Amino acid sequence: QVQLAESGGGLVEPGGSLRLSCAASGIAFSAYSMGWYRQAPGKQRELVATIETTGRTNYADAVKGRVTISRDDAKSTVYLQMNSLKPDDTAVYYCKAQWTRQYWGQGTQVTVSS
Repeated sequence: QVQLAESGGGLVEPGGSLRLSCAASGIAFSAYSMGWYRQAPGKQRELVATIETTGRTNYADAVKGRVTISRDDAKSTVYLQMNSLKPDDTAVYYCKAQWTRQYWGQGTQVTVSS
């Protein structure tokens, strides 16, 4: 059974930082491209960042320079380090694994508010 388990979300003040984790099980993790997406209330789900099996990364313009995606294949985990958070970053953050099929996690809430 494939499972992607996100963690690390929470309430943080503007300017603060959070580190999200997504632990995968049931897949050959190193073969999958991994990504973080987010969905704010009333909006469509959007790309935040992706990391390929080679380590190549891609970021949405809205988060460039503030966010870093990384992966640890030995731990089957992908991370999202988020700095200088803004209220507009408030959303549910989802992890996705993509290869011959795609899998999604259940999401973790990030709220940026004073």
